[in-house]
Amino acid sequence: MPDTDTIVLFHAPNTRSSGTLTLLEELGAPYELRVLNMQAGEQRQPAFLAINPMGKVPAVLHGDVLITEQVAVYLYLADLFPEAGLTPPVGDKRRGPYLRWMAFYAGCFEPAVVDRAMKRDPAPAAMSPYGDFETVMATLNAQLSAGRFILGQAFSAADVLWGTALQWTTMFGLVPESPEIKAYIQRVTGRPAAILVREKDAALAAQHKMS
Repeated sequence: MPDTDTIVLFHAPNTRSSGTLTLLEELGAPYELRVLNMQAGEQRQPAFLAINPMGKVPAVLHGDVLITEQVAVYLYLADLFPEAGLTPPVGDKRRGPYLRWMAFYAGCFEPAVVDRAMKRDPAPAAMSPYGDFETVMATLNAQLSAGRFILGQAFSAADVLWGTALQWTTMFGLVPESPEIKAYIQRVTGRPAAILVREKDAALAAQHKMS
């Protein structure tokens, strides 16, 4: 680790940062929450826009190191705690596939799902960052059918990312819940860390409704 500072997570309940909170629990990392009430628009206030001008969570502050963008946050945190075994080290043959599936999430899955949710046609094939929705989903389902987790039998930080995302996108009908995806979601979101974070988020969300 670069230093012993506690990791500060800028978090809003039931958002993308819930996955980051789950990862911190999986890593056994020391952390402090700075909770944003998105119902009150705190993510658009100057104080947080100074952290992330996009007005999005998660954002992580570790000492004087600031990390935004979901996949970058996951990669940083998992590499910071190699003893947790959630990231293949450089030189491990799984490192390339691990990075591929992290990048596939941001570069293909999210834009494909957003286009589908907005009922927009993808850009022409030569310009689309993901090709088409059906190919994205077929590629993902093929990977999940090959093992218990994204990298086969070993659980990794990539599974926290994908498991959290698939739970939400299937819940809202944005992604078809194939048998492979359904079983995968159950494996990942049934872990103690994921259950704990759902309980924390429920309590935080309740507080925000009362405020």
